[in-house]
Amino acid sequence: MRPRSLDELVGQEHVLAPGSALRTAIESGHPHSAILYGPPGAGKTTLARIAASRADGAFEEQSAVNAGKAEIRAAIERARERRGASGRPTILFLDEIHRFNKAQQDALLPAVEEGLLTLIGATTENPYFEVNSALLSRCQIYELQPLSTEQMEELLRRALGDPERGLAGPPPVEDAALAMLAQRSGGDARVALSALERAVERAADFDRAGARQESAAVDVAAVEDALQRKALDYDREGDRHYDFVSAWIKATRGSDVDASLYYLAVMLEGGEDPRFIARRMVILASEDVGNADPQALLVADAAARAVDRVGLPECALNLAQAAVYLSLAPKSNASYKALGRARGEVRENGARTPPDYLRDAHYPGAEKLGRGEGYRYAHDEPGAVSDQPLLPPEIQGRRFYEPTDRGFEAELGRRLQALRRRLSGK
Repeated sequence: MRPRSLDELVGQEHVLAPGSALRTAIESGHPHSAILYGPPGAGKTTLARIAASRADGAFEEQSAVNAGKAEIRAAIERARERRGASGRPTILFLDEIHRFNKAQQDALLPAVEEGLLTLIGATTENPYFEVNSALLSRCQIYELQPLSTEQMEELLRRALGDPERGLAGPPPVEDAALAMLAQRSGGDARVALSALERAVERAADFDRAGARQESAAVDVAAVEDALQRKALDYDREGDRHYDFVSAWIKATRGSDVDASLYYLAVMLEGGEDPRFIARRMVILASEDVGNADPQALLVADAAARAVDRVGLPECALNLAQAAVYLSLAPKSNASYKALGRARGEVRENGARTPPDYLRDAHYPGAEKLGRGEGYRYAHDEPGAVSDQPLLPPEIQGRRFYEPTDRGFEAELGRRLQALRRRLSGK
């Protein structure tokens, strides 16, 4: 059922629209070096083979899982011989290109640079993270999208309705079953077609000689059985890892408890290290909740300690409790912004020297230098507050922390206003 032409290809209109660079290159028979980046079953290999079929050249296919420098050198040598003998170009399709290390990727560079090979790489990982910049600069990057539910259903109906290339004599498939299969295949055409084939086989009856007899319709139960539990499109070493933790942070910051729990579930089901999740919770407790609810840091820290003490699967409950608390806590980034302002001052103007009365006076000779002289111990002052200036003289009066009016920080704001009025004498 693999499409044989661009017209048969389902999806990817954003890179294959009429007049687009990629479509024009393929239809002209002169494909350029490219890296196809997208999830499994989106059509990367299919697109490479269509490009090769339209080009007047040889097509070589390698998988970075199995191929090494020797195989690449051999492919380059064959391309050189082919060009010398007939002038025919060579297209090298390299699947899972992200699995090549730097030395292996570097071995491709000279052949791609001189046009000996047209390289079409395929990867499920973000190529900007996984592919050498030198090789990236010589390739066009195309990001393929998962197939939509509508596109997947079109693909499945084609498989059932094409007697030449579809499933031989398939039993009827209920619309509800087809819709569920299209929706639950996660945009992966291979998953959908393989599950459809299994569902058809499950619904078919056979006689003792193995001949197919009249078949029952493929229903929702057959599709559920065929799908079982689809593995999540989640790689804890790849950019999907960063996508989902980013989504969790932003959902929790936005106080959407349901979205926070959903992205937490995706990470846990995808095999994410719970310690990584817990570390992000501890960071978020200070960065996004802050003093609007100081208890949030204690909750996040307790969840992190529970992860180490309990481990999976039970520590998922601790992480869920913390996610709910962090989502519903009042939010403040005032401490985060205050630190940024203070660090900005230091980066722009350097570290200004503290007043002498604040400097260390515990070493021999400090007294002769005037260190510590005139310091007023706060606990000896009324209310344990001294009006002695404590910032360096050059930036006295500078304000870094501006509390919000949310949660407990509103109370801190009232205290700060009272202190500043008292210290300014107003």
